[in-house]
Amino acid sequence: MKLGIIGAGILGLAVARELAQSGAEVTVLDKESEVAAHQTGHNSGVVHAGIYYTPGSLKATLCRDGMAMLREYCAEHRLPYDEVGKLVIASTRGEMAGLRRIAERARENQVPGIAELDALGLREIEPDAVGVAAVHSPHTAITDFPAIARRLAADVAETGGSVRLSHPVRALRETSRGVEVVAGTSRFTFDRVISCAGLGTDRVAAMAKAPGDLRIIPFRGEYYKLTDTAKAMVRGLIYPVPDPRYPFLGVHLTRRIDDEVLVGPNAVLALALEGYSWGDVSVRDLRRIVTWPGTRRMAAEHWKTGVREVYGSLAKRAFLSAARRYVPALTSADIVKTRGGVRAQAVARDGKLLDDFAIDVQGRVVLVRNAPSPAATSSLAIARHIALTAPLTPNS
Repeated sequence: MKLGIIGAGILGLAVARELAQSGAEVTVLDKESEVAAHQTGHNSGVVHAGIYYTPGSLKATLCRDGMAMLREYCAEHRLPYDEVGKLVIASTRGEMAGLRRIAERARENQVPGIAELDALGLREIEPDAVGVAAVHSPHTAITDFPAIARRLAADVAETGGSVRLSHPVRALRETSRGVEVVAGTSRFTFDRVISCAGLGTDRVAAMAKAPGDLRIIPFRGEYYKLTDTAKAMVRGLIYPVPDPRYPFLGVHLTRRIDDEVLVGPNAVLALALEGYSWGDVSVRDLRRIVTWPGTRRMAAEHWKTGVREVYGSLAKRAFLSAARRYVPALTSADIVKTRGGVRAQAVARDGKLLDDFAIDVQGRVVLVRNAPSPAATSSLAIARHIALTAPLTPNS
């Protein structure tokens, strides 16, 4: 069985490893010169415990399973993994109902160790934080996802597979013999192809002639970081009560595995699929974004939120204000701009932001259509799910 995997982020490499271990001949294709070049290499490194997600959803199930698998994988390969814990803090009485829903959902999702804390209790966990109450997830962890991706790539190679970097997929066509793929200057024929293309998902879906019911809309997440003198004010992870209307978690404070502390991200509509700054503009990408009916419907419903996010992008004081809700001792001198990332968010034709993971099958091509956070946490579990449920045998 010859299988092609498009995308050398953590998810594509996890899928490749899973299938290679099952005896398949696996080839990973990616346009970049290194693995983990986009979403995997631009996130905050949080290993989510699964407290937010709708019970019974793929996100809830695969996040919980993925966290356990990832913890074991990191221990096996001596990769960094630190259970620093997460506080979800209600800063006002008005957020208490939302906080209680978080606690109830976490218990439904069988997240271990969940505790509800009052104002004094949360300060025992985070002495510089304030709030009226909090939910504590002690097993939420941080790790180095690019390092995990590199280890997964090594696993693929050690099991006889190959990772072909600088091989952008230019064409894909299903034939009676399989799936013909042109990548860079090379041609391949695979029995099946699995696309984990992230920001490039729509291009692969179009090549596979998949229905156009979803489109990837890029949202840039921008970050500040705390200075060396200020980062002692945050021990672990401090999150707000999320707005249930959106799949984004809001501006939070995140201690990373490299000991930096991030403040962010916001969620600004990017002007290119790989739009990591306001200066990254692609007319072609922008045309596809703004002409999608779902984009216009999303904008019509959520334009006020969009304006606030753009303001936050342009004004440092907006980030500072968000951070000071939870750590009031922070000052403008304590935060400095750092690099951000771009989230590949699937938006439906009706303007709804797809919340759950989405995996479609189009002939001999398996398409991961939506895999935002917690996809990195869930990557090993998603890979197992695809191996168990997708038609990856010639006669299926």
